[in-house]
Amino acid sequence: MVVGFNHNVMYKGEVFHIQTEDSGVANPHIVSLIYREGTIISSRKTSYADIIKVENLERVVEELMKEQHKDMLRRLKNGEFDSRAFPTARSVPAAQSAPKSAAPQAAPPSLPKPSAQPQEKPASLDEVILDFLLTDDK
Repeated sequence: MVVGFNHNVMYKGEVFHIQTEDSGVANPHIVSLIYREGTIISSRKTSYADIIKVENLERVVEELMKEQHKDMLRRLKNGEFDSRAFPTARSVPAAQSAPKSAAPQAAPPSLPKPSAQPQEKPASLDEVILDFLLTDDK
């Protein structure tokens, strides 16, 4: 019996943990959770009570779990959870901002210009696994 699937994936420079578990035949649900920094940003719960007497239930539930897990990965990668995962920073009211100095400020140092040739960053193992899971249609 498969207890669950757990993956840490990098998305937009942040680590997300995707977890999918089977609650068992006594409580026939598949639950998937997406975490960022220990906070749940999305969840999905699917009942399989209607198929509890199917032959090869363990294999069927494993396939349902895989599909739900991959769906949550796809939805994360497609940006569906961005508003919850990356809430906009609250603006500081003008009255609370630091007072402006009367003295002129020096100009910030100039940044180096980007090279003409874009440099491709090698894919991390997390990205390779995520791409595999998202394109595996077996």
